[in-house]
Amino acid sequence: MTDAVPDAGSGPVATSFTLRYQLGDAGLEPIAMTVDERPSIEPTSVLELRSSRPLRNYRIRLFDEADRAMISDDSVEESADGIVYRITLPNPLKTGHRYTLVADAQTGAAFTDSLGRELEDLRFEFQVAGEKEKPAPPPKKDPKKRR
Repeated sequence: MTDAVPDAGSGPVATSFTLRYQLGDAGLEPIAMTVDERPSIEPTSVLELRSSRPLRNYRIRLFDEADRAMISDDSVEESADGIVYRITLPNPLKTGHRYTLVADAQTGAAFTDSLGRELEDLRFEFQVAGEKEKPAPPPKKDPKKRR
């Protein structure tokens, strides 16, 4: 869990985020959202980001190592308790690769929580456990036949 807004003393508690991933048929497993290290997860095709408050003017995306947005089928459930944003990928994330989950403003400079407080952009990196797959060797060209 990470605080996106510093706590203002005795005021309302800061908006926080939790990230989980689907582990086979075993349900959802939490991912420690630490700033100092990049956690390692098992290959998955489902990620779920939850906020402790509803959000406004936000977008959530997943990027690969080359900072390309991943193709996914996303869904969101909004309630008074926050949002549940689910990213469903057509294929599991690749072993040994690094990914970045980003929550930022859809338009303008900032997104806000339901109390109107501006939230800092969330950039969270993680890695999929295992060795990187070696690229397939290029197909061999047939030697030209001589006549």
